[in-house]
Amino acid sequence: MGRGKTVFVTVVLLAAALFPVYGGGKQAASRDGTTKVAVVFGLGGLGDKSFNDNSMSGIQRAKDELGIDFQYVEPKEIAEIEGHHRYFARSGEYDLIVGIGFDSEDAIELVGAEFPDQKFAVIDGETKVSDNVVSMSFRDNEKTYLIGVIAGLTTKTNKIGMVGGMDIPLINSFAAGYRAGARSVNPDIQIDIRYVGAWNDANTGKELAMSLYNSGADIVYAAAGGSGLGVFSAARDAGKLAIGADVNQIPLDPDHIFLSSIRRVDNAVYNEIEKVVKGEFRGGRFIPGLKEGVVGYTVEGARVKTPQSIIDRAEQAKQDVISGKVVVPSEL
Repeated sequence: MGRGKTVFVTVVLLAAALFPVYGGGKQAASRDGTTKVAVVFGLGGLGDKSFNDNSMSGIQRAKDELGIDFQYVEPKEIAEIEGHHRYFARSGEYDLIVGIGFDSEDAIELVGAEFPDQKFAVIDGETKVSDNVVSMSFRDNEKTYLIGVIAGLTTKTNKIGMVGGMDIPLINSFAAGYRAGARSVNPDIQIDIRYVGAWNDANTGKELAMSLYNSGADIVYAAAGGSGLGVFSAARDAGKLAIGADVNQIPLDPDHIFLSSIRRVDNAVYNEIEKVVKGEFRGGRFIPGLKEGVVGYTVEGARVKTPQSIIDRAEQAKQDVISGKVVVPSEL
């Protein structure tokens, strides 16, 4: 009897390991005409008050307005991601599988080739062009150019900083635009860039931000997902200014976060789901920016007010980028 119980427990544990628990909307159990979407979030998961949470807003909007069902998973390690995509694709239950963030690039490229009839979308990543995969990245360097302009005109110490999530091309493009914008209005400014090495390590984010503040920076830009929450904690402790990213993060601490870069990832996710619902899905690579209205900045809700003269400079810079008068670098 005891041996039988042991075998039963072993089987249950093995099943749990092989088939991860997926959360989200209704179970995708039948093909009843409802569009079904599977989502693999980026590392750091929900609760980052940034990229993943913004993506979930678009998915939830699609559920509310388009009547879709969805399932999702929050990987803890990058090694899990390919398996999640393959699990969803093999089931044959989903009209669209969405990978949130560059973490899913390689997995979708590989699994997408294995399942050519399955539609995939990778948001904020790039894959080889194929009929069943849409990859969307953003001209983030354009929005960070604008916040660089504002930071360069706002600093009192002539030193600003940035804490990035990881030292990768995506975040380096953020840094390149930020640095170029600041230098365009303040040639003598110093810009110090640090990297956490993770999207979900707020403690290290805070340590890096504190080191920047202690070295004389009075403004630090947090482009680090959940790790950026540590930057805001450091700004509060140091009595300095911080800049948010991806969504309007000013409400998290309007006394210290005076500016936030934004990208409408929620709209990007929603739009790709809507195309599937309408039968208009088209594979390919898309890279929208300021001209398309999907990236920008906001000062809404900040108690530290940015003078209108500085906003006017940023708006002129925006028009210069859109017109092509200014070409923003994407590499450091």
